[in-house]
Order: sequence, then C-alpha cells, then structure tokens
Amino acid sequence: MPPPRRPQDHSDLNLQQIINDLDNGALYDARGHLHSLYPTEIALVLRSLPMDYRYQLWSIMAPEAMGETLAALHGEVRIGLIEHTSGADLVAAASQLEPRDMANLVADFSAEVRDKVLRKAGDSRLEAALSYEGNTAGGLMSSYFMPVRGDVTVDETLAYLREQKNVPANLDSLVVVARNNRYLGKVSVATILTSDSSATISKLMTRVEAIPINMPIAEVATIFEHRNILSAAVVDEQEVVVGRITIEDVLEVVREEVGHAMLSSAGLDEEHDLFAPVLVSAKRRAVWLGVNLFTAFLASWVIGLFEATIDQIVALAVLMPVVASMGGIAGSQTLTLVIRGLALHQISSSNAMSFLFKEMSIGAVNGVVWSIVVAMIAAAWFSNGPLGMMLGGAMIINLSCAAIAGVLIPLFLHKKGIDPALAGGVLLTTVTDVIGFMSFLGLATIFLLV
Repeated sequence: MPPPRRPQDHSDLNLQQIINDLDNGALYDARGHLHSLYPTEIALVLRSLPMDYRYQLWSIMAPEAMGETLAALHGEVRIGLIEHTSGADLVAAASQLEPRDMANLVADFSAEVRDKVLRKAGDSRLEAALSYEGNTAGGLMSSYFMPVRGDVTVDETLAYLREQKNVPANLDSLVVVARNNRYLGKVSVATILTSDSSATISKLMTRVEAIPINMPIAEVATIFEHRNILSAAVVDEQEVVVGRITIEDVLEVVREEVGHAMLSSAGLDEEHDLFAPVLVSAKRRAVWLGVNLFTAFLASWVIGLFEATIDQIVALAVLMPVVASMGGIAGSQTLTLVIRGLALHQISSSNAMSFLFKEMSIGAVNGVVWSIVVAMIAAAWFSNGPLGMMLGGAMIINLSCAAIAGVLIPLFLHKKGIDPALAGGVLLTTVTDVIGFMSFLGLATIFLLV
C-alpha cells in the first residue's frame, strides 16, 4: 500500500492557481484570487514569481491593496515593484498605512514621491517614525497605544474603551500613565473585565519596566522571550510613552533573523530577489566563491609542502580528508552554538572563557575517542600500525583546535562588528583544513620518514 500523499502547501496552491490564470490570459480571475489573500500571502506570491509574471500580476492589482503588500515586501522585490508603479498609486498606497509602515516604505520612494506622501499624510507621528533608527525599538514600535490614568476606576475605563472607534484586535493591556503620558505600568484587559467596577487602575496595574526607545531590536526580542509578554510600552528618555510593541512585531524580527542567518551562511542576503537576472546573481555569488577559492588554495599550498612525504606514502593522500572533515564538523558544531549564544545574549565577555574551556574539553574527549577508532581502521586498512597512530594523533590535534577556533572566531568577528554567520564558516574551514593537513602530514614526516 503506497504511503499517504502529503497535502500540498497552501502557498503552493495559491502560486499554482495564479500562474495558471496568467498563462490562460484569465487576468480577471488572477486578480480576484490575489485579492482573496492576505497582504503577507500576496507578498509571498510576488516574491515567488519570475519577473515577467510578477510585473504582469502587479499591473492588474488594485491600488488600495498595494500599500500593505509593499510593506510586507523588502529589498529588491519591493524596489522593482515601486519602479513599475505610478507616483499617484504609490502615494495612495502609502497613505493607507500606519506611520511605522509608511516610514519604512517611503524610504524606498523617490524624493518627489516621498514629499507628496509626507504632505498628504500631514501627521506628526510619521515625522517621528522617520526619525527613529530601523534597528531600534523606535523603528519597530507602533505609535498607537491606549493610555489610561491610574486614578480612574474600572467602570470609567470600560466606558473609555466603549468610546474608542479603532481598538486594536491584539489589545491585551492598557498603558497606565501619569500626567504628560509619563509611564507608570500596565493593566491587562482581562484584569479590567474581571475586577470590581469601583477599583482604581493604580491598584490593579502591574509595575513592569518599559522598553527604551533606543534599545536594539535583538534585545527587545530577548525581553519578550524572557518575560513571556504579548506587548510592551516604549518610552523616551523622559519616561514618556511614545509607542507600543507587540509579539507580532517581535515574531517578524525573529523570522528575519532566521532567514538572515541561513542566507548569510552561504554568503547571500535576504534583500536579494530570488528571480533576479542571471548575471546579477552570478556576480554576487562570484565574490563569495572567490573567497572560498583563496582558502582552498591555502589548504592546497600546505599539502604541497609535504609533496615528498605523500610520494613515499601514498596512503596519506587517501586519509587526509578524514582529518580535515572531522575537524570541520566539530568546529561547525561549536561555531553554531556560539553564534546562537551571541544572538540570544547567552555568551558575553564574562563567560566566554568558561565556554572556551568547556568546548576545548569536549574537543579533546572526542579527539581521543575518535582517534582510537580511525587509528584502528587505518591500521587494518593499510596494514600499517604507525600510520594509524599518526592519523589518530592528528585527529586529537585538529578536533581540539577546531573547538578553540569555533569559539574564538565568532567572538572576534562579533567584537569587530562583522556578522559571524557570514564570515565564520569560511574562516573555520580554513583553520581546520590547514591544521588538519599540517598535523597529519607533519607527524607522518617526523615519525615515519625521518
């Protein structure tokens, strides 16, 4: 009996349906199907389409749906669509967004279109959003929040809520403020609904620390994780509430960080268009391939230093990849842990040495264990006990050095402001290859030939 088929992914069905509509010239059907999707789903479809399909679909899209879709896109895909959109449609699309998303979007507009958007918006909140750095809490927050005074009662607060016309769907708490919106704490909606109507908000509120407006977004994500909260107030230097961050905002940051780490490990960038022209994509990757080629020649140069040794003991050429491969894997495990620890703020200068000694110990233990295994295999394979011993010795050296490199390389890159996920793998591979070949061939030269 054949195994059950895995259900097709919903996004795949959307993409397939729209491509079929475009191929059949059913533009009205394609537009209807597109408008039945959420903005983030539309953005995914557009990112997944080759350029000719993408621009054809964008040309039949209603202007009122363009704003949130462009806000959900980024990088080259968004810029390409902006270039294929009239200035009037861009102004109309941007004007429907909240200040934070509008500020993020107009950064990619031409100066002329950006000025038109700003004149039409006429909102001080937009000017404030444009002044915040994108990688801080100010750039992440929404300027809309619901304040409540601490001296009002639950009954008065409920009346205040009923008067509001645009209550956010994800409202879990109200921000408690003093005069001039100075932050005091927050009170959950559930607490308001279940408390005595005469109780004052100051008696019900929770005094939790707000998020400074200049805090990096990585630290904001860590706070949400550690405190297990759904939203938090953002305050300026005078403790005045200026906005609110929700868990949805943080999840978007986490998603972008994961995608960045995955692409950075291959020398790529999430801003790049998946269907960019061949020559453009090839040029980008050529740089990274060139770096790898240099490191490969460095490893080859080390091997060339022992050419005479390899000529006399051909088995060395067969066994060399074993040492380098084991060192590379061991080092990559440590490198991954350190990069994750840095991202989650679990590794810092205060505990880096302790972690280094721990990884060195793990490398030494694994080096001894696996050196015995590979030594026995090599000795039996080539009927050469000393050769197996040299292979085992090289294994211990390389796994120990791989552990050290796996810790020190990302820490050094992080300190210098270089993304460890981008450059760490190449440097680690170079270290493990060079040390692996050097130790194995060097030991063989000293103890087998001298």
